[in-house]
Amino acid sequence: MDLCDSRNCPQQKQCSRVWLGRTASPAPVSSDSHRSQRRRVGGSPCIPPVSAYAVGRSDFVCVGGNCLIGCRQAVKGATLMDFLGRHAERAAVDNFLSQARDGLSGAVIVRGEAGIGKTALLQYARRRADASGFRVASSVGVECETQFAFSGLHQLCTPLLDRMGSLPEPQQAALGVAFGQQSGAVPDPFLIGLATLNLLAEAAEERPLLCIVDDAQWLDEASAQVLAFVARRVAAERMVLVLALREPTDRDVRGFDGIPVLRLGGLDETDARELLAAADYVPLDDGKRNHVLAEARGNPLALLELARNAPAAWLAGGFEPMPGITHRLEDTFRRRSDTLPAPTQLLLLIAAADPTGEVALLWRAAAHLGIAGESAAPAEAAGLLEIDTRVKFRHPLVRSAVLRSAAPPERRRVHAALAAATNPDIDPDRRAWHRARAVLGTDEDAAAELVRSAGRARARGGLSAAAAFMEHAARLTPDPAARASRALEAAREKHEAGADASELLTIASAGPLDSLQQARLELLRARIAFHLKRDAEGQRMLLEAAKSLAPLDPVLSRETYLRALEAAIVTGDFRRGRGIPEVTEAALTAPVATGSLRPADLLLDGLVTTFTQGYSAGVPGLRRALAAFGGQEQDVDALSLADTCRWGWLASRTAMSVFDDEMLHAVSIRHVRLTRETGALAALPDALLGQSVMQVLSGEFDRAAEHAAIAAATEAVPLLHAQLLLSAWRGRPDETAGLRASIVRKAAGQAHSTEDALTQYAMAVLHNGRGDYSAAHAAAARAVDTEAVRFNNLAHSELVEAACRSGRPESAADALEQLTSRALASGTPWGLGLAARARALTSTERTAEEHFREAIDQLSRCRITTHLARTHLVYGEWLRREGRRQDAREQLRTAHELLMDMGAEAFAARAARELRATGEHPRKRSAQPTDSLTAHEMHIARLVATGATSREVATELFLSPRTIDAHLRNIFRKTGVTSRRQLRELSLR
Repeated sequence: MDLCDSRNCPQQKQCSRVWLGRTASPAPVSSDSHRSQRRRVGGSPCIPPVSAYAVGRSDFVCVGGNCLIGCRQAVKGATLMDFLGRHAERAAVDNFLSQARDGLSGAVIVRGEAGIGKTALLQYARRRADASGFRVASSVGVECETQFAFSGLHQLCTPLLDRMGSLPEPQQAALGVAFGQQSGAVPDPFLIGLATLNLLAEAAEERPLLCIVDDAQWLDEASAQVLAFVARRVAAERMVLVLALREPTDRDVRGFDGIPVLRLGGLDETDARELLAAADYVPLDDGKRNHVLAEARGNPLALLELARNAPAAWLAGGFEPMPGITHRLEDTFRRRSDTLPAPTQLLLLIAAADPTGEVALLWRAAAHLGIAGESAAPAEAAGLLEIDTRVKFRHPLVRSAVLRSAAPPERRRVHAALAAATNPDIDPDRRAWHRARAVLGTDEDAAAELVRSAGRARARGGLSAAAAFMEHAARLTPDPAARASRALEAAREKHEAGADASELLTIASAGPLDSLQQARLELLRARIAFHLKRDAEGQRMLLEAAKSLAPLDPVLSRETYLRALEAAIVTGDFRRGRGIPEVTEAALTAPVATGSLRPADLLLDGLVTTFTQGYSAGVPGLRRALAAFGGQEQDVDALSLADTCRWGWLASRTAMSVFDDEMLHAVSIRHVRLTRETGALAALPDALLGQSVMQVLSGEFDRAAEHAAIAAATEAVPLLHAQLLLSAWRGRPDETAGLRASIVRKAAGQAHSTEDALTQYAMAVLHNGRGDYSAAHAAAARAVDTEAVRFNNLAHSELVEAACRSGRPESAADALEQLTSRALASGTPWGLGLAARARALTSTERTAEEHFREAIDQLSRCRITTHLARTHLVYGEWLRREGRRQDAREQLRTAHELLMDMGAEAFAARAARELRATGEHPRKRSAQPTDSLTAHEMHIARLVATGATSREVATELFLSPRTIDAHLRNIFRKTGVTSRRQLRELSLR
């Protein structure tokens, strides 16, 4: 429903407000022009109290507390539910708009069943925004347009594209490619999201902006992802984003989870009876009226339609059971359309099959089928369709009712007419889509057109759309070999888009496939199996695929072995000979890398050597692989973006496994930088994960939290491991326990998986910090009693400390031996420092101090500040127990200051207790101007202090420049500075 606002009234007159037939005080209205046919009462363009049906047919409607006047084609389909109730919902809309005028943005999802009034509320928002001087942009999802990538987003942004020149060049290019306006590299979805956010923000600079998206459940997937991204990032752009979402729906709309919801329920009984009383389509006695009320359950559209189209059994005093509300409404629209003349029904079907709403296209297709123009009149008179500047249905359920009730031959006939009427040069993809749906059986020409459409969708970054085109192409392909090949390609793209590809795999497996295609099919099956269950069977399938690919595609075979090894590291089970031993033994038979080595080749070789020949033998190869990932290896092919995105996190894990903090820093920094520079933002969460872990271990807790927040903004998989590690080091038991539970649930029941080992390590850190050494010992012992210990050194030092503090030093003997041997093999200050501290904790009085001093010396020469601070702590504790209170104070004072500054609250409290035991009160941290800043504001302040502009900071943090400026004003106010130059003079650690 598209209600016009008061500015479209023919004259500036006094217009009486109507509230269900009750007249309120007059209000002035003005407008430009209206259609020549209009209903006047007493010379005024306003209507008197009328029935619901009359409202649906009238030219002007005054609604509620505001004179809202609509033209005939716009108001057709309006219901009296616009006049009833919804006070809280309208107040919420008004509040969003008011806040936007004041410089604050907001987003809300209006959820509710079909006919409940979502569109009416959106139109209320439009009218209020128009009256307040807002700019309004809108989009409507259409069920039969879900396979056209970015179509919904393009519909929303088209009126704003004149502002695209103000965007940074990469963002301009991303939108241009996504909208098919230029060619270029496939844009990353999150870069498109950032570009959209900034485009909307630029439009809102001139005047506040309202963005309306109706039927969001039918948006194409690419548009839905971008709009969900934008909805979560709006902050200070003078913008409101309102989306309407039907419930229930068979579409996956979980991407909108987390956005504020405004849920519409049914009208209460009083309002429902009042609405039904106006609907005098058929005589209803009290019993039948109660029947309608019970069936409609307060749904306004259902009340009106059931009253108008009550089943004959009801009118005869009988009972006819009705299906769910959506089907009830569809059924009423179907019965109404069935009474129309045959040419009108066919015209309705053409309109329903075309999602564009283009009037010229409708009439070209109609002419192709010999349908005259006057055939539209019965559909308009029945209140099903209106044709003005656009073709509009009264409600989306009219479209679905028409489509579902049409016989397949009629649908094919209509699609053929639409294909013939669509210009192949202007809209080749839509023509291909209609042509394909006109086919009965198979058609290679139609299939080939779909393949070309898939290529165009892929180039725009619409992976789901490309998969949909390829899937349809496969089904239309007559040649079995070509059909299998296309089905395999469609299955790969569908899986990468996150959808179920099992049916396509069945088509592809029917063949015939050549040997390489068959091997790729098995690889895809293995990837899907591991993705779904993350178990040993998935690892086995990956290994089988790697073996099959070896003689056919050696490069892909090696990558598959590395993928299988990564899977074993993550979820491997050392029981029953599975996991890392099984994979590495098989990987010994991998094809030898030929030509120039790639970083992934070096990583595979280094890991296989480590797991088959031992840690010491594998370290040199792993170091070379890390150098390649860090861009420091001269004899290796340049690290490609694909290698960076795919293997960057495994490289970061490898750096931790060899105690190489410098390489961990270099690899994670490079990973983040390359993903940002190239716009491959889908890989950014993994890149930020490596950087966050490095920052936690180096004591930069605030920065680690900032990076986790940035990654969360991309709506990728939550960085639970980094968050868990940070929470444990901060000493927050409830938060840590909650994160641990989430990770264990995601570990697919693998009790000895790496996920569980990492959670046990984090719990050991937490308990050691809080001085609960028995619990720390139990957690650390479980962490080292997994296959993950073959690739992870983090838990060894925790077990040694917990064992010594709980009086069980002998239980850590194996961990001490492993830690010492690995530290010597790595030769890094990080490893040597941890080993020296472990020896000090387990040594006699005579040698302990020497080891403590060695540990402090080694850890002072690396980035791992957390363990340096903890070494000062345990050394101070040892000195106090030795009766050397003055020496103990020096070490404990240092530990307390370091731990306080980084935010390791539990360890700092432990140091404070020890310091008080020596007779010294711990220093309280002096107040700083930046203490009142949030972590997010501190991050912005640091970036601005480096000289970055608001636009540059916005790009890095996925925000708009206006939002950055708003944060900056808060930063200035809290810190008392008045310029960016003064900000650089503050301590922003």
